[in-house]
Amino acid sequence: MKVVIIGGDAAGMSAAMQIVHKAENAEITVLERGPVYSYAQCGLPYYMGGLVEKSDDLIARPVSYFRKKGIDAKVSHEVTDVDAENQIVRGKNLDTGEAFSLSYDTLLVASGGSPNVIPVDGADLEGIHTMKTIPDTENIMEDFKDKEHITIIGAGYIGLEVAENLVEIGKKVRIINRNDKLGSNFDEPVSEVLRKEAEKHGVELCLNEDVAGFTGDEHGRVKSVETNKYSYETDGVLVAIGISPNTDFLEDTGIYTHASGAVIVDPYMRTNVPNIYAAGDCATQYHRIKEQDDYVPLGTHANKQGRIAGANITGDKKTFQGMLGTAILKFFDITAGRTGIGIKEAKSLGFDFSCKTFEPLAFAGYYPGVEPMTLQLLKDNKNDRLLGVQAAGVHGVDKRIDTSSVMLFNRMTVDEIQDLDISYAPPYNSTWDPVQRHSRSL
Repeated sequence: MKVVIIGGDAAGMSAAMQIVHKAENAEITVLERGPVYSYAQCGLPYYMGGLVEKSDDLIARPVSYFRKKGIDAKVSHEVTDVDAENQIVRGKNLDTGEAFSLSYDTLLVASGGSPNVIPVDGADLEGIHTMKTIPDTENIMEDFKDKEHITIIGAGYIGLEVAENLVEIGKKVRIINRNDKLGSNFDEPVSEVLRKEAEKHGVELCLNEDVAGFTGDEHGRVKSVETNKYSYETDGVLVAIGISPNTDFLEDTGIYTHASGAVIVDPYMRTNVPNIYAAGDCATQYHRIKEQDDYVPLGTHANKQGRIAGANITGDKKTFQGMLGTAILKFFDITAGRTGIGIKEAKSLGFDFSCKTFEPLAFAGYYPGVEPMTLQLLKDNKNDRLLGVQAAGVHGVDKRIDTSSVMLFNRMTVDEIQDLDISYAPPYNSTWDPVQRHSRSL
């Protein structure tokens, strides 16, 4: 069995290792466009901020590890075309410029996503960066090391994490965001906590502004960001406005794609084209609350989907049970997290829902250091099930988000949530967990 995998990061290598363990006769070739395999993209902001000392610390397994396992793990191999009818993959070796062509019995597309760019004048000036890979981050660190002021475009997970880490190494940071809040995936109560934390740490916020262009100096380096309202001088720019799936090379295959451009897959990670699977940031994920395919590119989903794809390629039937968009963010002294859907999504999907925001104490009120958290709960009024939970605070957010994700995954009603046996000790909780207690009042 000849298996070709496009992409050598989370989804691709999770699949490859499943195939190695379950199919001894498999001939596995992995085509990775970059120079590095299996690295932790989510750790890049912390490498930039010095909390992670070396880039090698972000590499889960080097390419040599996979080659020792019998995988033909190639680097600098960019796929440009897939001939689905004849089951051939074509591309170019970026180091030598030579074309290559490989036949396959089974193909896994795990090509990931690429950072979105802003299509405005000056976007190609020196000093304007996006961040997705270790080389990207090393280039940014080298470019910014003697710069005083950095502007970040976008206020999602990566933008906020990078902002924190740049402040920690002494940079002056400005965030420009087209929305009127921080944290594009959070509702107003949590976003407001993030805004106050940013201002507390001296981050300049320019919200509800669209970037209209960039101007450069006589050397071709960016010197200002132009928005629909103002002009802002800066020494460097990081654009962090999300990613789009790398699927352009599949255009002539007949593979069905989502509105986002991601490949639509079934629970077995199969596409609509025989012998082609997809997983990770280039593929859709079934959302258990929305009950539809969605595109939420997170490392947790990529690893799960890759493992499931690899198992199914070997004939070991596994299914992806769906996701909830569960995510968490550290921003200076605050943790913010969410699971399920928010207000905007609930409205667009036509739910009859209740939503309330609370400020419970994170643990026992008499224990030293206790502080309130912001907790937002959404409930489906038709069946009394939770739809979404968001939280922000100094302590205890991770505990509430993770327990809530289990509640949502299992479609528990408010009454059933009261019966959960959740841990309690004064430094960690109150006798009634805040989610249990406040869900009763929705």
